[in-house]
Amino acid sequence: MDVKQEVKERYAEVARTGTGCCGERASQAVGYSQQELAAAPQGADLGLGCGNPTAFARLKQGETVLDLGSGPGLDCLLAARAVGPAGYVIGVDMTAEMLERARANAAQVGAANLEFRQGEIENLPVADASVDVVISNCVINLCPDKPRVFREVARVLKPGGRLHLSDIVLNGELPQQLQQSAEAYTACIAGAWQKADYLRAIADAGLSQVEVEREMVPDMVAHQSDPIMQRVAPLLRNPDGSSRILSIQVRALKK
Repeated sequence: MDVKQEVKERYAEVARTGTGCCGERASQAVGYSQQELAAAPQGADLGLGCGNPTAFARLKQGETVLDLGSGPGLDCLLAARAVGPAGYVIGVDMTAEMLERARANAAQVGAANLEFRQGEIENLPVADASVDVVISNCVINLCPDKPRVFREVARVLKPGGRLHLSDIVLNGELPQQLQQSAEAYTACIAGAWQKADYLRAIADAGLSQVEVEREMVPDMVAHQSDPIMQRVAPLLRNPDGSSRILSIQVRALKK
């Protein structure tokens, strides 16, 4: 399975059609307020996230923010508003169709302190020690080389900078059929790591004070309109009934 190609194709199609997996109900379930969603252009929220990293990042006026896997631009737009005219936001995504949609959304609201760059999050098109905050929302699980992503985060953060991300991790072993499923990979499941391994990779990249700020079981009801999730949902329970996947909000600092 060519993981990157599968991911590109799926999210290019999402960008072209403007139909994500779940929409506003799913976004509210993972932490976006009605006010945040109402302020964003139609099409900026495709229900692709598993959290709301900007809500935890406590962004300050004048900060420079980098969003890994920026998609249609929702988190970048929220961050741009939070850091104000003196701040700046960079969104990085590898899918040309998503970048086109994100740039259109930014233009629609006149976000002048925001730009989108095409690139892979394992090789960020961003200078060393140039950003105050890195955010990411349900993207790193899609990357085969997660340790390299976290090393890139450490590289681009300024000393004292911080990481705030939302992602899917495992809480138990996935059935073999899910591990080998391209659909499950692009649905942010098959590429997920065990929680402990994921957090260890952040620390091994040189970031400190790695902390889980929030942990929750994804709301499958909010995802019931997604045909992929309908197929995989019955396989996402451990024998004891607990969920095999978790959505976590993580923070870390660069010394």
